[in-house]
Amino acid sequence: MPKSDYSRVEQAIRYLTDRAGEQPGLSEVAAEVGLSEFHFQRLFQRWAGVSPKRFLQFLTLEEAKGLLAESRSLLDVSHAVGLSGPGRLHDLFLSLERMTPGEYKARAEGLSLHWGVEDTPFGPALFAALFSAGDGQGDRGLCGLSFLQEGGPEGAFEELRARWPGARLEASPARIRAYAEALNARMRGHLDQPLSLVLKGTPFQLRTWEALLRIPEGRAVAYQDLARLAEAPGASRAVGTAIGQNPIAWLIPCHRVIQATGAVGQYHWGAPRKQAMLGFERARAEARTA
Repeated sequence: MPKSDYSRVEQAIRYLTDRAGEQPGLSEVAAEVGLSEFHFQRLFQRWAGVSPKRFLQFLTLEEAKGLLAESRSLLDVSHAVGLSGPGRLHDLFLSLERMTPGEYKARAEGLSLHWGVEDTPFGPALFAALFSAGDGQGDRGLCGLSFLQEGGPEGAFEELRARWPGARLEASPARIRAYAEALNARMRGHLDQPLSLVLKGTPFQLRTWEALLRIPEGRAVAYQDLARLAEAPGASRAVGTAIGQNPIAWLIPCHRVIQATGAVGQYHWGAPRKQAMLGFERARAEARTA
């Protein structure tokens, strides 16, 4: 099976991360992913919108430290004004439905999860949407989005079952494809279509995930800053745990939280993917201001 654009980009990022001290050149990285310099440069430019060299500059420690410094004043403003309303979060135009475990238990009967695996710019992902057959609401929104790891979809599928015990799972590729198309459009900067999310978690988890939505694209914050934004100063460790339990990748942007030192840190769906996301967003933000 031929490699996707993203799989080659991830391979290049992993290679460069492992050999950062050696500063490998374009020819060496191109050879690692099995392409000529010309084709690798063109592929990378098509995927990220910038050259490999410029993209990799976004991933350096100094660049990350600069992002942290820039973001602190933005967080102060965001913290002061709060969310823009119950149906609009940040600039993504996301409608959000919250469910605590108790609320889920009360409504669990009749819930169905429709799922499907679709391609995204960051590799294939398992999408899941909540459907209430008995209350006339129909589709209520996206409740799960997990990028697939090398082992395939089973790990993501097991996490989905664990988060929604008792719900009926149905394979619905046609129903899910609309969510994948909306996600891909957002990843390319088109935010004109609303997208509903359903989040189930403890009050602390929900507060943390909502705080993540206040981090602008192309920015990054440290764990302690996110804890302050979630009105839990001093709870950086608990915030980190809640970030790791985020059920909706990219749209709930846990990839925008990095270590106070500027190190990217770990990510539920793989550190190279987190690096790719940060660089991708930073490149797009730079293009908007050019």
